[in-house]
Parts: sequence; structure tokens; C-alpha cells
Amino acid sequence: MEGLALVIVTFNRSSYLRGLLESVAALDPAPEQVIVVDNASTDDTAEVLAGLQPEFPVPLSVERLTENTGGSGGFAAGVARALDAGAQWLWLMDDDVEVLPGALGALGKWTATYDCIHGRRLDDAGNPFFWQHRFLPFLGIHVPVRGNVFADRPVFATNVGCFEGMLVSARVVRDIGLPDSRFFINGDDEIYGWLASLNHRVVYVNEFVLRKVRPQKQIDLGIRHLNDSSDLSRFCAMRNRGHTAGYLRANGRFNPLGFAAGTALTAAKEVLRLIAVERSLRGAGSLWRGWRGSRRILRDPSWKPMPALGAGTEPDPSNQESL
Repeated sequence: MEGLALVIVTFNRSSYLRGLLESVAALDPAPEQVIVVDNASTDDTAEVLAGLQPEFPVPLSVERLTENTGGSGGFAAGVARALDAGAQWLWLMDDDVEVLPGALGALGKWTATYDCIHGRRLDDAGNPFFWQHRFLPFLGIHVPVRGNVFADRPVFATNVGCFEGMLVSARVVRDIGLPDSRFFINGDDEIYGWLASLNHRVVYVNEFVLRKVRPQKQIDLGIRHLNDSSDLSRFCAMRNRGHTAGYLRANGRFNPLGFAAGTALTAAKEVLRLIAVERSLRGAGSLWRGWRGSRRILRDPSWKPMPALGAGTEPDPSNQESL
């Protein structure tokens, strides 16, 4: 697909990455280029990529980072490289999925109308995977949308993003800047989609384009599935509330009472995940540490949102926070 760069972020999942790239190699139409950001993997990811590069059917470049910057840092690096290479569309993807045949042809039908597009996804068993959500600025959280959003239409407008398959135009990226690497994981794509929706059209389309290949423990809550998680993800879910508040403040949408309620709901969801999915409370300490981290961010007077690319393409090192 002319002008399109596929940006993949990977960390220590070489077998999944190989499967993804093999599915990409079979695409017709294909992306114009593929950029893999290796987040300082310590497995055989470098060897896998070196073996695939010479005969890959489209240009395949690798951006190897010297440290693991999380999904958000990896996508920031990959998006910057894609823009430098002249990409007009960026297809952002984790490493534990495979693309379905004809995926880009299905998505390409919508690029003349919308600026930020999400196709549908199957789970590892081949069943439709629910991921239709909306972001509520009052609470600062995303919530599932009940029912079949495609029952009477092929497109569903939203205001939230997901880097597991988001197709976004370079124009949007230049307007809102690079993904914010301070999130590390969890919530970075949610906010990126919301920022995009402030001045651009963000949609889900009724086209199956991806299949999740990494199995996860989950329970069905009726309106959504709740997957297993990790202590790092739980910590970031709470810590990143501080960054989410910063973006709401910067855009005049921060409500202290509503946001506090949203934080309580976030914590409750994570506790439910621990009890119902993982059947343990051993990760509760990560939630507490994350909440304390969010309070420090909320009180930081130097916090600033990522700049639009017209104001400089590189994140301000003084505006970064390490784990």
C-alpha cells in the first residue's frame, strides 16, 4: 500500500514476531515498508530479524533501542523513524498478533474518509475479540460500548485508540506529536486516540484484520472480557493516571471529582482482575505504588504534554520519567 509503513514494537517474543512477519510477507496489497522496533530484547530477536531481512518482500528495517522503553517508547521511536522515511500512513502493531489476508485492502477502503482507523480482531481461538470502547474525559477512563456496534452500520465513531492495529495518518501524528514514552505501557494509546479525536475522525470499521496469537486467561463480563495482567501493567495502570490527568488539564477537560471517581473505578477493575482472573491479591501492592506515583505526577508543575511535531519532533528529555 503506497505511503504506508507498518510499525511493530517487540520485546523478547521472537517466536510471535516471526509469525507476525510471516503473515505480513503474505499481504497483498502490502505495506510500503516495515519498521521493527526492538526494545532491547535479550532473546534471539536480533538473529530472527537478521535472518528475515535479506529476502523479505518489502523493505524491512530494524530500530534496536539500547534499553527497554516500553510499548509507548517503542512506538514513539518507530513513528519518528517512519515519518523520517516519508510515510503518509502508519499501521501500529504489537508483536503478538498476526495480520489476516487482505487486511490492508480492507482498511484502505476507509483512508479517504477517516484519519484514524481500527479494524476488528479475532482472539487466539479465532473468535471475534471485543475491543469497542469510548473514552470519558469526565472520569478519565475508557468504557466498553454495549451491544453490536456494527449491527446497522459498517463504521462506529469513537474517541479512543489502540496501538494493536491502529492505522493513523501522518497528518494526525504531526498535529498531536509522538506517542508519549512516559506511559511506558498502559494508557498511552487510549490518550493518543483521544487526542486524535479532538480534531480528526477516529473510527472502528467492520473489517477483520488481525488475530491475537498469544493466549490469555480471561473472564467474560457480558459487556467485555477481562484478561490477566502483570504487576508492571497494574503499576502503570495506576501511575499513568497522573499522565492522563495532565492531558485532560492541558485540553481544559479535567474535573477533579470525576477524575477521582475514575481512579477509584480503575483500582476496582484491577482488584477484580486479581480476584476473578488471577485468583490472587499478591499484585495489590503494585496498585498502591502506582497510585502514589500518579500523585507525584499530578503535583509536578513542570509536567507538559508531548509537543506537536511542528514544535520539535523529539521529546524533551527533562519531561521524561523513568520507571
